[in-house]
Amino acid sequence: MSTADAVFGALRPLVDGIAATFGRSCEVVLHDYRDPERSVAAVAGSVTGREVGDAMSEIGLRVLAAGTEARNEVGYLTRAQDGRLLKCTTLPLHDVDGTLIGALCINIDVSAINRATGVLSDLLGLSVVAETPVPTTDFSGELDQVLESLIERAERINAVPASALGRDQRLELVRSLNDAGVFALRGAPARVAKRLGISRTGLYNDLATVKKDSEQP
Repeated sequence: MSTADAVFGALRPLVDGIAATFGRSCEVVLHDYRDPERSVAAVAGSVTGREVGDAMSEIGLRVLAAGTEARNEVGYLTRAQDGRLLKCTTLPLHDVDGTLIGALCINIDVSAINRATGVLSDLLGLSVVAETPVPTTDFSGELDQVLESLIERAERINAVPASALGRDQRLELVRSLNDAGVFALRGAPARVAKRLGISRTGLYNDLATVKKDSEQP
C-alpha cells in the first residue's frame, strides 16, 4: 500500500464523522487528485449534490495547479449555482515527500443563517450591511461542465461567444483558465482549443504568450 492510499484510508472514516457532527447543512468531500476527472473518493452530506467518482470543481483545479505550494483555505464564501451561500474550507493533502495528493473539503450551507440574520436585523431595527459579492462555483461533478462554466463566464464579461473573441480578449481568457489550473489536466488544451474554435497549436501559442507576459517584471 502506498503512503497516499494510507492517507485516504485513514481519512475516509472522518468524512462521515465530521458531516454527522455538523448536521444536514454540512457536506464533507475527500478528493484524490491522482484522478482529477474522478477525484471525489468519499462524500458525506448533500450540500453540493456530488457523488463518489465525480470530478473536482474549479476550486479543486486551483488547488491542483498550486501543487506543493497549496495551503489551507479556511472559511471562504462561495455560492452554489442555485444561489445558496456556502462557507467552505479546503485542506490540501500531501504525501510524505510533499507531493499534493488530494484535499479534504468541508462545505456548510449558511443560506438559512444568512436569511435569519436579515430577518432579525429587520425586527430589531438594525442597519443591514451591504452584502459583499461572492463568486459562484460550479459543483456539477463533470469536468467538461466546469470548463464550460469558466468559459461562459468570459463570454458574459465580453458579451460575445468565445469563438468570436478578439486576440486580446482570448489571451485574457486563456490567462484566467491558466490561473484557474485548467491546463494542469490531461487533455484540457484540446478541449479548450475546440471550444474556442482554434487549433491546439494556436492555443499553445497563446499559452506561451501568457506565460511570457507573467514572467516580465
